[in-house]
Amino acid sequence: MSIKIEKTENKNEVKLEFTVDAKIFENGIVSVFKKNSKYFNVPGFRKGKVPMNIAEKYYGVEMFYEDAFNEVVPEVYDEELKKNNIEAVSRPEIDIKQMEKGKDLIFTAVVQTKPEVKPGKYTEIELKKVEYRVTEKDIKAELEKMADKNSRMVTVENRAAKEKDTVVIDFEGFVDGTPFEGGKAENHEIVIGSKTFIEGFEDQLVGMKTGDEKEINVKFPEEYFSKDLAGKDAMFKVKLHEIKVKELPEMDDEFAKDVSEFETLDELKADIRAKLKEANSEKAKKEMEDAAIQKVCENTEVDIPSGMIESEIDAMSEDLNRRLAYQGMNLEQYLKLLNKSAKDFREELKPEAEKSVKVRLVLDAVCEDAKIKATAKEVNSKIKELAEAYGKKEEELKENEEFKKYVESSIKSEKTVKYIIDNAKVK
Repeated sequence: MSIKIEKTENKNEVKLEFTVDAKIFENGIVSVFKKNSKYFNVPGFRKGKVPMNIAEKYYGVEMFYEDAFNEVVPEVYDEELKKNNIEAVSRPEIDIKQMEKGKDLIFTAVVQTKPEVKPGKYTEIELKKVEYRVTEKDIKAELEKMADKNSRMVTVENRAAKEKDTVVIDFEGFVDGTPFEGGKAENHEIVIGSKTFIEGFEDQLVGMKTGDEKEINVKFPEEYFSKDLAGKDAMFKVKLHEIKVKELPEMDDEFAKDVSEFETLDELKADIRAKLKEANSEKAKKEMEDAAIQKVCENTEVDIPSGMIESEIDAMSEDLNRRLAYQGMNLEQYLKLLNKSAKDFREELKPEAEKSVKVRLVLDAVCEDAKIKATAKEVNSKIKELAEAYGKKEEELKENEEFKKYVESSIKSEKTVKYIIDNAKVK
């Protein structure tokens, strides 16, 4: 087994020429034959009992080559990259030079490599202190959210409908005097001012009383999803059955008991203040971290290989696909809904992907330059924390080398960002 390494004319790219011993390639052919022997059917032999030399004559030995290549090469490729400290960041472009039984397997692989990054200034950078204070207005807003969740709807009589009322209506829509599909409903609830209906419809409900009937004239938007209705004038016959309003509970000690574990409203307010203070602290910390990372990235020039950006776009797409699955949809359906091609979608993701890759590369470079490490104790402690959080077995996670590397990398990144902020000039 031998390998030749040469740089191409492209930056951060190498061409590797592999020569794999004929015996290793032949063993790959034998392995492929054994895995597929049950499928060979040669006259005079029982299925699955055809000798290899007969199968080669009957089908041609070349039929095994591609599978044998895939059997042998991945392990050889990974092993040689590791041995020669080559950190590939793209899929290899393979070109087979020689592939024949009894001869060495020779192929080339052109691959992009992780770029060397010399970090720009990362100490004594100027940062603006971020701080958020908890106000009485903030506490009141949280109490109002709680009150809203514990409100009830009550029917009102003897007055006309107004903004923010919930009304129960029957309606039927007509275009050019003809009812249109999907334009009719009974006992439909709508909040006046919610802008959930065609523009102008809800405004014309204001002033109607229970039992009133009315004709409402509107115009469908030019960009309306139904092309048959887009831009057309419509008339809706409406009958109002009921007017309802949200009745909020009074904010007192009884309210506090109903919505929390506290006995008094003052205790509830104190708890809200503490939680908002903690949330504000996390928000300020995140903004400071983002600002610090952005400053260091601005100070650092990086030639990012296209393969790294493409891999990041792949990861972003897969993540979105997983999230869409919870809504019973996949990425292909989502793009169809948006009338967008996969190519256009990937192009849209490119700037964010490039930024994300640069952040990783720059933080890795600062981490190495500043000699920041993650201790075994820190890694084990984090694994224990994650195991408890996700209901996993701690020992199983510790035995997973890839997971340990991920945890170690995460700790080093966190420590690197903290190091940048701790050594910054904060005003």
